[in-house]
Amino acid sequence: MFSKYSYGLIVSTLLLSCTAKNTAHHSWRVYGGSKENIHYSALTQLDTSNVAQLKVAWEYHTRDSADRTQIQVNPIVVGERLYGVSPQLKLFALHAATGKPYWVFDPVKTSNKNTFQFNPCRGVTYYEGDHKEQYIFYTAGGRLYCIDAQNGQPVKAFGDSGYVDLHRDMGRNMDQLDITSTTPGTIYKNLLIIGTRVGEAAGAAPGYIRAYDVHTGRLKWIFHTIPQPGEDGYDSWNDKDAWQHTGGANSWAGFSLDEEKGILYAPVGSATDDFYGGKRPGNNLFANCVLALDAATGKRIWHFQTVHHDLWDRDLPTAPMLVTVKKDGRKVEALVQVTKTGFIFLLDRYSGRPLYPVTETPVPADTALPGEWVSPTQPVPAFFQPFVRQSLQEKDLNTLVPDSSYTDIRARLASYKTGRLFQPPSKQGTVIFPGFDGGAEWGGPAADPETGILYVNASEMPWVLTMVDAKNQQPPAVETQLQAGKRLYMANCMSCHGPERKGGGNFPSLLNIHTKYTATTFTQLVNTGRRMMPAFKQLDSSEQKALAVFVLDLKTKQQEPFTAPHKNVDAYTNLPYHTTGYNKFLTKEGYPAVMPPWGTLSAIDLNTGALLWKDTLGDYPELKAKGIHSGTENYGGPVVTAGGLLFIAATADSKFRAFNKRTGQLLWETDLPACGFATPAVYEVDRKQFVVVACGGGKLGKKPGDAYLAFSL
Repeated sequence: MFSKYSYGLIVSTLLLSCTAKNTAHHSWRVYGGSKENIHYSALTQLDTSNVAQLKVAWEYHTRDSADRTQIQVNPIVVGERLYGVSPQLKLFALHAATGKPYWVFDPVKTSNKNTFQFNPCRGVTYYEGDHKEQYIFYTAGGRLYCIDAQNGQPVKAFGDSGYVDLHRDMGRNMDQLDITSTTPGTIYKNLLIIGTRVGEAAGAAPGYIRAYDVHTGRLKWIFHTIPQPGEDGYDSWNDKDAWQHTGGANSWAGFSLDEEKGILYAPVGSATDDFYGGKRPGNNLFANCVLALDAATGKRIWHFQTVHHDLWDRDLPTAPMLVTVKKDGRKVEALVQVTKTGFIFLLDRYSGRPLYPVTETPVPADTALPGEWVSPTQPVPAFFQPFVRQSLQEKDLNTLVPDSSYTDIRARLASYKTGRLFQPPSKQGTVIFPGFDGGAEWGGPAADPETGILYVNASEMPWVLTMVDAKNQQPPAVETQLQAGKRLYMANCMSCHGPERKGGGNFPSLLNIHTKYTATTFTQLVNTGRRMMPAFKQLDSSEQKALAVFVLDLKTKQQEPFTAPHKNVDAYTNLPYHTTGYNKFLTKEGYPAVMPPWGTLSAIDLNTGALLWKDTLGDYPELKAKGIHSGTENYGGPVVTAGGLLFIAATADSKFRAFNKRTGQLLWETDLPACGFATPAVYEVDRKQFVVVACGGGKLGKKPGDAYLAFSL
């Protein structure tokens, strides 16, 4: 950790749109704290002098955690009520000062239990109307629910007796495709604006942005993130029929909103297929863009693309932050967008133009995959230095492990394509560093209106992307259940669970799945999906049976003949290559192959571009015992306060921490019952300040949890 600047000299050099003296940031009624998405609280009761005295004020257990469940929720607080979501997507209301429950809504009871999909959920949206109606909106499975905030009952006038099916209103039949929403939408007047999570492989649904009437659930506008003929951006796709077949380009990470000007800001993810772009040549607008839309109509105002023709799953992971910066002696209303690669883009909020140079930089364009299309340049900002390392070379390898382990990772690195950002995917293996999970991730950073400082946590984990030829995509005339099941696995499951079914990243091994599932329950899982796993409704019953035979190792069924269903060949989904999965580059001991830090927390002056301090975030207990402060992968963002504090959980060591925002000094930490892979919320009830965090665990092989913990003096 280091400090270069006197903070007394930089206070007030940058002003955000609201100051600590206003009341705009005294509550936590919105996901991320405010529609500017700056993760800031103007409350001051908790400060650097007393934070070490924090104690648990209340603890609420949802009592529905299960294997690999999570809670990624940033709860909201309206008056004396806190609204959150459980691991199994139950919406609840608590007394925010005591944790006493008011009501619980269970979406499974309103759905078909055999087809309900459990999606990750990061929060909810609150609406209060002119006639004092109070609604909570959130998504469970493929349904967007409208719930009465007072009693927890569906609002019957909204949509189909309280919900809207997100598969509808898309312009064509999407019933068999995976569509849900992980991050809550935002309210503009009487509109609820939402984005979606969709599949990431060929054949996925497109990620259109939609606005619904908050009272009726009727669609009011839709923005096609994959433009159709005659729309802006259509010419960025060399194949003019791509809009009919390509999916993704979805705004899964939420929005920020300039409510006064009526402008919605949307971060957009990559187009599908994530890792092969030969079927979608061109720059692929509006994938990987910051979009500014008229919030009332959905009309495009401007866009800025952060990655051209993405081949690396470089989705924009969080909504931009709305700030006001000082440049050349004048104030400029701007936005800040952080990325998985560790870049920071600072744009004029109303024109989309960079405030400082962004250079179209030549990148490796040599691909060994015939048919692939690679952009020759990528936009690189110069004003801010990247907040993570972006290149893995032999000098960067982990030397904390035994010699035999180091020799192994050195030999493996020598066999991969590495050394630069934007190396194209390859059959030999391409190092993705920082990894698929960032750099910055969905938790997002915080911005401080008192000092003009950006606080961003990041992971520095190398991954390896390996492509393989897609063999036997068309079923042969004669095929056994085992052969068909293996073919279907390679086409639909290998990208997450790997060629040997050993899993990778956050995806579990399937080697012993037969001990947990029967053929019937496995088929139900394939039909519904669960958490990070999408539904595979496009597979018919015969294909699902064959997949079960292979995955569950049903030996008595393996040699039975397989009768392939008749399907029209789709050139857009019949890809020549598949990926072997999301594979971290690890040592034999399970540590990252790069030297620490593996998790960091940085403070960056948005006005000068200077890195003010940087610290390692998190620990591996066994390394900490040896005096090694390593950091860990981290999920969930920080909150900064007017009391001089920065609160963050996020790490894999199940800690919750408070730092001095000016110096980076650790002031307080406590153990959580499970990892807090979520962003905290700061609020006040009856003049008493609280900070609450969800403890859901579940990621990184950690135990699942079911608790929300609130702390106060």
